Amino acid sequence: MNSTIAVGLDIGTTKVSVVVGERDVNGLIEIKGVGTAPSNGLRKGVVVNIDATVESIRKAVEEAELMAGLSIKEVYVGIAGGHIEGMNSRGVIAVSSKGREITPPEVERVIDAARAVVIPSDRDVIHVLPQEFIVDEQDGIKDPVGMCGVRLEAEIHIVTGSVTSMQNIVKSVQRAGLDVRDIVLQPLASANAVLSEDEKELGCILIDIGGGTTDVLMYVDGAVWHTGVLSIGGGHLSNDLSVGLRTPTVSAEVIKRKYGCAMRGLVNPAEMIEVPAVGGRPPQRVPRTVLADILQPRMEEIFSLVNREVQMTGLREMIAAGVVITGGACLVEGTADVAEEVFKFPVRVGMPRNVSGLKDMVASPIHATAVGLCQYGIIDQEIKGNNLQPRGGRLFGDFRDRVKGWLKEFF
Repeated sequence: MNSTIAVGLDIGTTKVSVVVGERDVNGLIEIKGVGTAPSNGLRKGVVVNIDATVESIRKAVEEAELMAGLSIKEVYVGIAGGHIEGMNSRGVIAVSSKGREITPPEVERVIDAARAVVIPSDRDVIHVLPQEFIVDEQDGIKDPVGMCGVRLEAEIHIVTGSVTSMQNIVKSVQRAGLDVRDIVLQPLASANAVLSEDEKELGCILIDIGGGTTDVLMYVDGAVWHTGVLSIGGGHLSNDLSVGLRTPTVSAEVIKRKYGCAMRGLVNPAEMIEVPAVGGRPPQRVPRTVLADILQPRMEEIFSLVNREVQMTGLREMIAAGVVITGGACLVEGTADVAEEVFKFPVRVGMPRNVSGLKDMVASPIHATAVGLCQYGIIDQEIKGNNLQPRGGRLFGDFRDRVKGWLKEFF
């Protein structure tokens, strides 16, 4: 595959999305192909049926290949689920280089020291994300290379996940005939696609509401300080409608997308909709306000759980740019209004940014993760081509070596 082309593969609970992109002359990501397929093999972000997952991946990849006019061999894959955990850590070293000048090896050494935390054997590190460096008690430093000092400290955010969950993701992709170039945390990919640098610097909360999980990422001073995953998502909204309206789940999903509203005050009380019934019974007509009465409490619950998690971090006062929501559930009318009521922050819906080409094909929160994975892949290849370390990404070993280690340890 051409080194400037990358493929993002978002294996979600309700859909599989593939985006093929390439860096254009203006520095934007030119979208060359998009493929989607229903996902039947995941539950709450975790693979539960490999055969069904493989089939969904193949369908989405074939669609993207036809549109892009190329053969896809390797992909950057997103990972999410309740097994994802994030923690902050600090490392300290004495600067030992000549003239006390901080060099790249010193930076690697202090990050290695910060990373030296006890991680259970059934978990592995997905990302090590530097937050800030401190040189002789001077904090807020983003890049200490070239500075002079005696003591160097690093604050980092470590994201870990279940080894078996990662193995199942990799196995599914490989059985679909693809190589996994890297595994990337899905909300981190979404953040790269929908957030501006100003929002990251000022401090913001990204909420990615997928089909089975809601992923949370908090940025403070341009760096990730909190990662969280809630095992509740858009699928719960559809299930609530299915039970409340006594209609099949498939019909509830269609109704949610077409007529759903998460804020009763936005609905015309006189508006009626037709709801299919079960068991061959005739369809029923119900006021659209009934949908809002069902959806609003569940959406409020999702945002209240996120808000409680944000409160527990102690970082809420450092969020100046507000909240950005993305993911398929954001397409339900009134979602942003509910979020504003809960958080008391300005809220916007995040769409993929800095893209060209077939940008109308990805102009939806549904494709935020896949576009972000594609962007991550292009940057990763450009950086590795220049023999530099990934920016804020994996700092310890090649992903293929890690996969070999898993296989050796567990099989």
